[in-house]
Amino acid sequence: MIWKPNVTVAAILEREGRFLLVEEHTSQGLLFNQPAGHLEPDESILAAVAREVLEESAYDFEPQYLVGIYRWHSQASDTTYLRFAFGGRILAHHPERPLDEGIVHATWMSPDEIRATQSRHRSPLILRCVEDYLAGKRYPLDLLIHYD
Repeated sequence: MIWKPNVTVAAILEREGRFLLVEEHTSQGLLFNQPAGHLEPDESILAAVAREVLEESAYDFEPQYLVGIYRWHSQASDTTYLRFAFGGRILAHHPERPLDEGIVHATWMSPDEIRATQSRHRSPLILRCVEDYLAGKRYPLDLLIHYD
């Protein structure tokens, strides 16, 4: 059998010093995550992150740079994730739009609030991505090549 990681995308969205997180139902209970999800077949990584942000938070998102690429193995699910995390800008909000099944709500949190809620994070990548963003990590999108 060939091992393959699960490819995921996440958005690190900051507005006035606060970061967008979603609170969602998981098999481990109600937890926080960035707007994030799995890459779908025939979808570019950039299209995936824009889609996930809209589905989970009702915000239109334009990725402008890569914050980082992260490998994490979840002991709880025995699954390895390869996460592409992006920063960018919010284009619009659609508060009337229903959120993905399992998402309770989207919320804006300060870095201190994010640090204080670590026990309710879906993964350690949430805080790590915020810390990398705050450290100024920005990589150009032309690192990513999508062949149709």
